[in-house]
Amino acid sequence: EGLMAFFLEATFVGLFFFGWDKLSRVQHLVVAWLVALGSNFSALWILIANGWMQNPVGAEFNPDTMRMEMTSFFDVLFNEVAQAKFVHTVSAGYVTASVFVLGVSAWYLLKGRHIELARRSITIAASFGLASALSVVVLGDESGYSASHTQRMKLAAIEAMWETHPAPAPFTAIGFPDLEARETHYAVEIPWVMGLIGTRSLTHEIPGINDLVDEADQLIRSGIIAYDALMTIREQRDQTPPEVRATFEEHSGDLGYAFLLLRYMDDPRLATDEQIAQAAADTIPGVAPLFWAFRIMVGLGFGFIGVMLYFFYRSSFRGQSYPRWALYAAVAIIPAPWIAAELGWFVAEFGRQPWTVDGVLPTALSVSHLSVQDLLLTLAGFVTFYTILFIVEMGLMVKYVRKGPFQDVEETEAWEARHEHRLRTHDGKGPFAPAGARAASAVDPAFSGKNATPAE
Repeated sequence: EGLMAFFLEATFVGLFFFGWDKLSRVQHLVVAWLVALGSNFSALWILIANGWMQNPVGAEFNPDTMRMEMTSFFDVLFNEVAQAKFVHTVSAGYVTASVFVLGVSAWYLLKGRHIELARRSITIAASFGLASALSVVVLGDESGYSASHTQRMKLAAIEAMWETHPAPAPFTAIGFPDLEARETHYAVEIPWVMGLIGTRSLTHEIPGINDLVDEADQLIRSGIIAYDALMTIREQRDQTPPEVRATFEEHSGDLGYAFLLLRYMDDPRLATDEQIAQAAADTIPGVAPLFWAFRIMVGLGFGFIGVMLYFFYRSSFRGQSYPRWALYAAVAIIPAPWIAAELGWFVAEFGRQPWTVDGVLPTALSVSHLSVQDLLLTLAGFVTFYTILFIVEMGLMVKYVRKGPFQDVEETEAWEARHEHRLRTHDGKGPFAPAGARAASAVDPAFSGKNATPAE
């Protein structure tokens, strides 16, 4: 990520910002695409690393070195979770950009500034945003399908599915999960939908939380066998009997489950049935937060589709005229994609608990050996730095949005004159048509008066 993405971005982002008057249009376009390429490469490698934490393929635990070691770079690279997360996350970023452009352009129309440029920007934002929003939903469905066989407990928790339903499983649209009672109160279910999303079939079951806890109990017991063999290998090294190594190899995939017991004791081999049952119950993440975070995220996702579809329709078939309420709504939803993205990451990371690396390293064992004071100082530094960065970035963003793309009226008219010949339609009704034609075509009679977009 550092070699392929960071240096590419760092090199060309300066040329992008300071090369407007020094580079030709083609050169600046190439620089812009290289910055975008570097950003996407950065996202790719970061999400490959995160995808491995969600689904640790292409690696195994070496009992001689006592560490995880990569066995296949290509398995890590083409990890199905990583690939689904990459395209889903990047598409969400495109939606965020589209909503931002849409909102700023709507604000210009409400203020009666840069009208022609704002209309054109709305058309581009709505078109690109609609495609991106649809991609987010489709690729999010791919993540759900992947979770059905790589992170089954996460999927069951997201759906608050306590028991295994006969195939195809229903989707719980709304309800109130109760972790202590292990049931969902006032659940409203839609038949078949979860089975189709999770398995893409009508015959495969999706296991419920209670069955997965029972399965975790057996995995912990298998992991204890692997832990016992590992301790023997660690003590005897080269003198370890072959049958001990064979036992470890047979149960090594479950070793991480034995580590769940280290939260309660120093030696998992001494665990009682009650402690094993408690560790198995710990594999249930927080169901209610996941349940609601997922549904709010999905609701926002479909909301973006609706918004983009509406503005796409208005820009394509209603002469680029927009009612004022729609423009106000476009401005108001600017923060919404960030909220949806944060909810998505919450589902991804909180749903993985109690694991840092799923099935391999429990979060309880991932704590730092630094003192509490050192950690608080580091955390305070991060909070302070990013708070300052947030304030500076928000200030600059608001400043330049208010300033607009042009300094004055003369510069605005010069920009329109340069682009008029390219965008004027034959009937004189294009966005850069003569003023009279623009005024006639810009206001939808249904939204005349206070509800109409300024025509000039």
